Amino acid sequence: MTNSLNILIADDEAPARNRLRELLSDISHVNVVAEAKNGQEALSLANIHQPDIVLLDIRMPGVDGIEAAQHLQKMTKPPAIIFTTAFDSYAMQAFDMSAVDYLLKPIRLERLQSAIQKARALLPSQLEAIAPLSPQKTHFSISERGRILLIPVADVIYLRAELKYITVRTAEKEYLLEESLNNLEHEFHNIFIRLHRNCLVAKAYILGYEKRHQEFDEDGNKSCEKHWVALLKNTDETIAVSRRQQHLIRAN
Repeated sequence: MTNSLNILIADDEAPARNRLRELLSDISHVNVVAEAKNGQEALSLANIHQPDIVLLDIRMPGVDGIEAAQHLQKMTKPPAIIFTTAFDSYAMQAFDMSAVDYLLKPIRLERLQSAIQKARALLPSQLEAIAPLSPQKTHFSISERGRILLIPVADVIYLRAELKYITVRTAEKEYLLEESLNNLEHEFHNIFIRLHRNCLVAKAYILGYEKRHQEFDEDGNKSCEKHWVALLKNTDETIAVSRRQQHLIRAN
């Protein structure tokens, strides 16, 4: 970090943002570059201002602080994260054990100065340790042209593994996500269902199933058999249902 630190404040309460801004005005070599009211806005402003540090409230509507931190760490140059919170002592133990820096509200100047001096980007293991404190993620973060885009999970029709990437398909566009399909299935098992070894489909976007002639089998060999496909909302595409997963059709 440089001698002059650019700081982004993210808190859904205006008095809390004002309090932090006032405290920071008493600390030399820091510059507040932007203020955000939620995690999604924090990421958007971080893309623009590339802050050194983000002061991140944990409990915010929509994208909360912990999810926002996970997305921010995918930036080309991730900012250091200092959480601000009124969480109870049980949750604080999780932060302490993970060596994640936080400021307990009401925030005091001396503690803020100390946190800024030792602020650093979070390690993946630290994020993993505190993730259970947050509800299920509401957005996927996509790296695109040096920026991080947030795609609502509710907008995704399917997730398909292709080489080392996952194609994230919405009604409007396709995106590429560098992630494990197995990890995504585990994390979003209540939203997506595996219809094929390489594809998870959002349950809410399945209109039904239909049997169609199949030119190639699952191994790419010529075939004249019929096979089951899932019909999807908001797209003419269909997703093949593997033999192993055909019990799901019977269940419906």
